[in-house]
Amino acid sequence: MEPIRLATCTYQEFTPDMGTPVRTTAGYPRLSLPYKLAAHAKIVTPAWALVQQAKKGLAEDAYEFQYRRQLNEAGIDRIREVMTAIAGAYDLESPVVLLCFDKLAVPGNWCHRTHFGRWYCEQTGDEVPELGGKPKEIPPTLF
Repeated sequence: MEPIRLATCTYQEFTPDMGTPVRTTAGYPRLSLPYKLAAHAKIVTPAWALVQQAKKGLAEDAYEFQYRRQLNEAGIDRIREVMTAIAGAYDLESPVVLLCFDKLAVPGNWCHRTHFGRWYCEQTGDEVPELGGKPKEIPPTLF
């Protein structure tokens, strides 16, 4: 199967020159978007019950474990098929950019899109770059 170009970002940081904007959130964006979403990648959208557990303080490693189970159940072949169909309906040359709300530049924030990127790379060897802000490196303290 031809490799599909994927990337991730927040709704807030995404700009149309980055690629094809695709929703991966259980809820619709709570903000007005200056661009039109191309699709909703339901196959990689976290289950609503998992989103609710995260809101109640589920630890990131427990969340990632459960989310990976969801991805494994869907299977890499089906996920690639869906992503390829989304890309083919819009622009094969442009990355499919998987969007959600969580800004990763905020210390302590994490997101399913990062977990998806790691899982997808493990399955295919293809990197899924984050296009939004990333956490700043904290320089080591000199004593």
